[in-house]
Amino acid sequence: MAAEKTLYETHPSMWRNNPLGFLLAVLLCAVGVGILILLYWWLQTLGTTLIITDQRSTLRKGILSKYTNDVRHSSVRNVQISQSFLQRMFGVGKIGISSAGQSGLEIEVAGVPNPEKVKRLIDDNRGD
Repeated sequence: MAAEKTLYETHPSMWRNNPLGFLLAVLLCAVGVGILILLYWWLQTLGTTLIITDQRSTLRKGILSKYTNDVRHSSVRNVQISQSFLQRMFGVGKIGISSAGQSGLEIEVAGVPNPEKVKRLIDDNRGD
């Protein structure tokens, strides 16, 4: 069996996912609250990683505690992409992946750069 090859690895984007929220947080830095908002937001994005390999999609969350969810591409039933108008302009979106073994989305992450590429990588490696 060949070694698993990583095809794509990313963290959610802060600025491109929510540019208005980012600008508001920057403006709130003048009163100190924005720094806390940006720090919390940055830690959330730093602690969230989507990894697409030639065999599976993996969502990892957490910095101190960890949560990991894998979906093998051979059992993927559906890949959803959701994008607002601004997200489309900035090339990010929410990606959802469901498998035949579950009723809902097993992996869901917002702010993914180039979600169409992620969907294409998963579809190309599904083995259908």
